[in-house]
Parts: sequence; C-alpha cells; structure tokens
Amino acid sequence: MPILGATGALGYGLSLRLALASVPTVIGSRSARRAAATARRVEETARRRVDGQAPGLRVDAALNVDATALGRIVIVCVPFEAQADVLSSIAGRLEPGQVLVDTTVALAPAVAGRDARLAEAPQGSSAERAQRIVPAGVSVVAALQTVSAASLGDLEHDLDEDVLLTGDDTPAKRAVAQLLSRVPGLRPVDCGRLGSAGAVEALAPLLMTANRHYRSRAGIRLTGLREPLW
Repeated sequence: MPILGATGALGYGLSLRLALASVPTVIGSRSARRAAATARRVEETARRRVDGQAPGLRVDAALNVDATALGRIVIVCVPFEAQADVLSSIAGRLEPGQVLVDTTVALAPAVAGRDARLAEAPQGSSAERAQRIVPAGVSVVAALQTVSAASLGDLEHDLDEDVLLTGDDTPAKRAVAQLLSRVPGLRPVDCGRLGSAGAVEALAPLLMTANRHYRSRAGIRLTGLREPLW
C-alpha cells in the first residue's frame, strides 16, 4: 500500500495503523533517505506494540514516483501547498484503474490568536483539483480530512470515528472503505460524489478549533446510520 508523504504526521500515523493491521505498506517521499528512516521507525514502533509477534508486518520505502506503481490504491498525505507538485510528479506513473486517495485540506496560513480556517481551493476542493491533475481513468476518492494525525500516530489513543468518503466512482470508494475499515475504530461512510469533498474539508478547521478549545481529540461520528454500510 503506497502512502506518499508518509514522512509527515498524517502519513506516518496512517502507515503505523495499517502496518499493525497487516497491510504491507510502502513509505513514499521525495527523499529516499527520509523514506527509509520513516519506514524503519514505523516498523520498529509497530513491532514493539505487538512484542515482535507480527509475521504479516512489512514496511518498505521508496521515492514517491516509484511507490506509485506498487499498489492499486495510492494514498497521498501532503499539505495543500505541495499537493499539485507531488501529483504532477507522479502522474506519469499512474495507470487507468488505480485509485488515488486524497487527504488534503486547504488550510489558510496560521495566524496567532485566530481559529483555523479553510482557504479557497481553486477547483472547489483539494480533491477536485487532484482529479483534474491525475490521468484519465484514475479515480480520486477523498478521505481522512477529519481524522487527526495526532490520534493516528498515538497508539495509546483508541480510535472511534467515521471516515467521510467522497468520490464519483462507487467501486473505488468501496475499495478504499474496505482498506480503511481494517484499522480498528475507523468506520468509512459514503458521503456522496467528489463535488461534496469541499463540505467535508470545511469540517477540518472546525474540528481543529473545537479540539484546541477543549484540549481534546474529537472526531466525526454520524449517528443513526443503518448497518452494514457497504
């Protein structure tokens, strides 16, 4: 499972949780040295968590452009400022039928004393911009915008929240849901087409502000949904 930008906080936490769920993981980065160092850190942390008893645990490292070809689903965990450059750099390695999971949120630059807020994404949302950059035949699914990087990376924190998925390709969303549901405490929910990604992204700064105010790690949980969801 390639995770590009996995040397950052969100990518690291997600890599760690997926590795513990026995999902073979590839740490992608623009730096081979940083990718290798993060892969070692993820694997060592995961093995300590299970006292070394993890025969299916595997974490590799690669440059972003090489990692892109190593899985049907490619997860991108980079800041909005780097999103276009990273996607443009890997576009030539993406193939029709692959699914790109975009986790980006266009946050405005932090200003002391002000609450987190959303910046205006030129194409309506970060995910819609991603869909315009990737080649035809590659499906973009937006996910994880409301999941805290700190929560993912802290294995003492029990996850209990929904992952809001948006995308125009229902089978692609289902594949992403099946992957993310392997992480205990994450429940993927279909929130419609990719045009709704902006509404989901807008929840991120609201959660950040509430969590700062209450000194918490609250996530999103939708009530009253009829199971099974997929």
